[in-house]
Amino acid sequence: MTGLRLTWVQPEDLLGHELRQAALDGREPSAIAARWAAAGGPAAPERAGASPQTVSPYLRLLAEDLLDELADLPSALSEREPTEPAAIRALCPQWPARDPSAAAPSSAPSPEALEAAWLGRAVGCLLGKPVEKLPLEGIRRLARATGNWPLRTWFTGRGLPTDLAAAYPWNRRSAAGCLAENIDGMPEDDDLNYPLLNLLLLQRHGPGFTTDDVARVWLDELPAGRTFTAERVAYRNLLSGITPPRTARHRNPFREWIGALIRADVHGWTNPGDPAAAAEQAHRDAVLTHTANGVYAAMFMAAVIAEAAGGAHDVHHCLGTGLRVVPAGSRLARAVRHAVGLAGEHRDFDTVVDVLHAAHAGHHWVHAIPNTALIAAALTHADGDFTGSVCRAVSGGWDTDSNGAAAGSVAGLLAGSPAALDERWTQPLKNRLATSVADFDGIGFDALAQLTLREIRQP
Repeated sequence: MTGLRLTWVQPEDLLGHELRQAALDGREPSAIAARWAAAGGPAAPERAGASPQTVSPYLRLLAEDLLDELADLPSALSEREPTEPAAIRALCPQWPARDPSAAAPSSAPSPEALEAAWLGRAVGCLLGKPVEKLPLEGIRRLARATGNWPLRTWFTGRGLPTDLAAAYPWNRRSAAGCLAENIDGMPEDDDLNYPLLNLLLLQRHGPGFTTDDVARVWLDELPAGRTFTAERVAYRNLLSGITPPRTARHRNPFREWIGALIRADVHGWTNPGDPAAAAEQAHRDAVLTHTANGVYAAMFMAAVIAEAAGGAHDVHHCLGTGLRVVPAGSRLARAVRHAVGLAGEHRDFDTVVDVLHAAHAGHHWVHAIPNTALIAAALTHADGDFTGSVCRAVSGGWDTDSNGAAAGSVAGLLAGSPAALDERWTQPLKNRLATSVADFDGIGFDALAQLTLREIRQP
């Protein structure tokens, strides 16, 4: 009988990812990498969650030591990519200012708009689930083989050539519930679990919650097995007695990946017209698990959504507002500006995607920087149109379900009501969401909209 072997927590699994992260964030890891290789240590798998390798006790101890040595290396980027809120604001010269004379930041979004945002998040996530982890070429070939390129509807296995299906197998955890022929409601996914958790967070602690409050809600309501990458490491750190914000830094090579971004929607929805407040809430949430660009991605999305929730109908304006809460010299801000520029320049979105993939070839496919750039490009190129936004976001590869969910949330909110979303997207969801979070299992998106409306910050 083999023993239980968890991914994303063992030191030898983390070290390769930390070496890669160090090279990206301005540290010099080559000497440590050489020591690990000389000792026979395995490289990091390209696919997060790939089957881990069993190593000797010596290598495990060495990996722990090397992780701590890497953490102590100075970063050339630390001054222009801080994580502390005051330092972030100091690097954002156009930080959105509140008008103290205003009676309220803006009018609240309608229940219909919030329902469309929840639905949009679910649709985009579900569209991307079957091709998560597949390379870009595989996504394109699968869609073309069924007459679905440019992507415009759900993926299907019907009529798919056997050799192509074998070369690019659907995500094994998702295919049973997310192909066109077998969708039956919205299955559980972390991209929906985290917005539910943030509803609980606001219900219990209000908009003034602390990062410790986020941790308490997670420990009370989030099954550990439903966490991945940075969230799983931070969860383990909490159980080991490590407190926030060190939970984000201690042996956590995933701290600039996409996990905080997928938690940002509720912060935006409940701060309509106040992107600064939305970004500040997203920051307090994100620093449990992330640093620097991982935090900026969450702040960016929260501000974009808050601006849309306040009644802004121009997606380009909303994206510009999101950039105002991100340090202008950061890698994430530069990547988003580049992506938006590409989307405005090229009529063919495949060209935009190809350039983005070439520009970010050094990043892991779950890293926040390329994925946030792709989301911004998709929304820009589609001009905020719902179907165009979710299909472009998913067709661009990388973290397909998270990107589809983020784009769908923004575009659904801009659409303004479920009736504005094509029935081919909404009917298969059957107004039903599966989850292991608290008492939400089976809840409808209309009910979620009402719960979200109650948490909107009052003046």
